[in-house]
Amino acid sequence: MSAMTAVDLEQLVESLHRRLLDEWPAIDPHDVIDVVRRLVRAEAPLLGPASEAAVVDAVAARVHGLGPLDPLLADPTVTEVMLNGGGRVWVERAGRVEATDLLIDEPTALRLVERIVAPLGLRVDRSSPMVDARLPDGSRVHAVVRPLAVDGPCLTVRRFGARAVPLEAFAPPPVVELLRAAVLARRNVVVSGGTGAGKTTLLNALAAAIPVSERVLTIEDAAELRLPGEHVVRLESRPANAEGHGAVTIRELVRTALRMRPDRIVVGEVRGPEALDMLQAMNTGHDGSLSTCHANSPDDALRRVETLSLLAGIELPLHAVREQLASAIDVVVQVGRTSDGGRRIVAVGEPVGDEVGGVRCRPLVRGDQVVATPTRPGRAVG
Repeated sequence: MSAMTAVDLEQLVESLHRRLLDEWPAIDPHDVIDVVRRLVRAEAPLLGPASEAAVVDAVAARVHGLGPLDPLLADPTVTEVMLNGGGRVWVERAGRVEATDLLIDEPTALRLVERIVAPLGLRVDRSSPMVDARLPDGSRVHAVVRPLAVDGPCLTVRRFGARAVPLEAFAPPPVVELLRAAVLARRNVVVSGGTGAGKTTLLNALAAAIPVSERVLTIEDAAELRLPGEHVVRLESRPANAEGHGAVTIRELVRTALRMRPDRIVVGEVRGPEALDMLQAMNTGHDGSLSTCHANSPDDALRRVETLSLLAGIELPLHAVREQLASAIDVVVQVGRTSDGGRRIVAVGEPVGDEVGGVRCRPLVRGDQVVATPTRPGRAVG
């Protein structure tokens, strides 16, 4: 038995993994290694010490981590891991996508997805072929399987950055001073940018300027924000379970947050009708709130929040939404990717009314230059 082939060992690992899953509800997570070792000795009693240790490690890796993806996720230079159709794995480093030597077949890819979503009460299969989840370290996971993914399972893991990025990494000192002053003056700030532009990272950097004594409530799809304050409450939305029940939306959490006596509300990203609730919160005494949205410029960000607010199902006329928008948001910060893959603040604007009843942004920052200062008074009291 000590001379088992690699194929035999892989089959043994697969068999033990399935047995472990069968027993999983009754297993204490701290006892996994001991349970695996017992199962190995029961199923392959003549296995040599080195082979036994290798099998135990392989089974434990399937349970605890993401198996072949673990080395990539442990690499601090990797910001995103992508698996296309059960084949080659790609990664993003320093803003650039590159292929790796790692190949993952379709069955292994499906096991990885199931390992992520099963503890969350979710499922991914032909009847529910898309799923969003979060790893214990905060990294976001999106998976698509057949029949939507024609060539096989696609998995995308966006790493959570354990190291906080300071505001100085995004802009020169004059721009940093302008934005820090805006946060301290309790101005409502929206960060806009494209996918992967660094919106959440910049939001973290801006929120670091919030006085540590303030009660801050964060609301996110996937909890990524790590605010340094002493009085931070983190709320996370929840998708429906495998039976289609139990969903809790961002909009519901915004309404809940208003009942929790926040000094500030930080919404990780507005992408639906919760935009109107956020505007109403900003307009009803919850000054200094922060959020992000997908947009290509400060003006586009205002139009996006306006459009999302109109999806709220409340029969508000357009001019009323625009009035709320103009009075609620004080500063829009645009972040983008540079040619070398870095992230940089490219524009800052102040919403103002225009001659046709709309809302546009008056430039405060262009590139690295501060070209104007806010005309609105700060919202800080005292």
